[in-house]
Amino acid sequence: MTKRYGLRVHLAGAVTARVGDEMSGPALLLAGLALTGTAVEASSLLAASAVAAALGGPALGALLDRSDRPGRLLAGALAGYAAGLVLIAGALGRLPFSVILAMAVVTGLVGPALSGGWTAQLPRAVGGGEGLDRANALDAMTFGVAGLAGPVLAGGAAELLGAPAAVVLSAVLVALALPAAWTLPARTAGVRGPRPAPSGAAPACVVRVIAGRPALARATLTSIVSAVAQGMVTVCVPLLGTRVLGGAGRGAMLLSCAAVTALAATAVLARFPRALPPETVMGASALVLAASSALALWPHPAALVAAFLLAGVGEGPQLAALFAIRHREAPDGLRGRVFTTGASLKITGFALGAALAGPVASWSLPGALVVATGVSVLAAVVSLAVRCTRRACVRGRPPVGR
Repeated sequence: MTKRYGLRVHLAGAVTARVGDEMSGPALLLAGLALTGTAVEASSLLAASAVAAALGGPALGALLDRSDRPGRLLAGALAGYAAGLVLIAGALGRLPFSVILAMAVVTGLVGPALSGGWTAQLPRAVGGGEGLDRANALDAMTFGVAGLAGPVLAGGAAELLGAPAAVVLSAVLVALALPAAWTLPARTAGVRGPRPAPSGAAPACVVRVIAGRPALARATLTSIVSAVAQGMVTVCVPLLGTRVLGGAGRGAMLLSCAAVTALAATAVLARFPRALPPETVMGASALVLAASSALALWPHPAALVAAFLLAGVGEGPQLAALFAIRHREAPDGLRGRVFTTGASLKITGFALGAALAGPVASWSLPGALVVATGVSVLAAVVSLAVRCTRRACVRGRPPVGR
């Protein structure tokens, strides 16, 4: 069944769903901005759609780990996400904004299905060994493709058809990935492995696994802090477009500039998957992201495009390195929970950054970019500090048995 399913089907479904997901964020931000006219409420709509992942991710991961047909559960999550986006689009301008925020929270509960939930199934599509290293880099490239196409489609659809139509189009793309998810290989007696822990104990199990494995803990913490900075920059994008490029929709297309270089940088890693340790890539990419947000302070179109091109050089390799560490460190029986919980924490960091950037950017757009730069520097410091602390502990005491 795995051979019949194949990596191509897995990647095709992943890229389609993720294009819709990457399109939904800018579309919701543009819709909120068009509806309310303020960056604070627009950012709150984006944050609401992301913050619920903190609850939805671990629960979804537990269900995926225990399901004999995880693909069908994944398809159901995608269908729920697409339906939620359609309902939000229909409610814009017709229902109170507080009701729309509540709908965005409910929709966000299954958001990790499009990221960690799908990637966690990668070993079932390709098996293990060196093939998994290459497949992991290719899977990370789907985020680059989605980041390239999603904002362009969101900005173009918003300009031509209006922001609510852009939200609906993102839902259609997510729904197109349902067949690939539904046909994902089932668990079989020969590859089932140890039975995962009960779903009720999932949060404690995942916390112990992540905290108890230094490489996984370091990568998770670095990715969360970096996501806070990325959430801040994303909220600044429409404002940068209005101020520098002449339109909020044009600003959304800046995210595609980042996706171009993210895709190129990740393609290099796919060609040489073991050229650098993923831990080194995690810390270095945070510094690149800091440099990109600092460059965006220069209010010139060329500088702005260059800043987002540089951002992609950091984002793409960081994501591939994060996936490599998760695949290496996560136990088979908890793999789904590790991926979806990690995705939830990262999405929550993004939501926190988006919520913080709204009022800060309303007060001062350069001030929001300065804060984002500082947060990216903090991510690099966290990566280095935790690594140094771990080495000091290893020198100071004998290793603890598992």
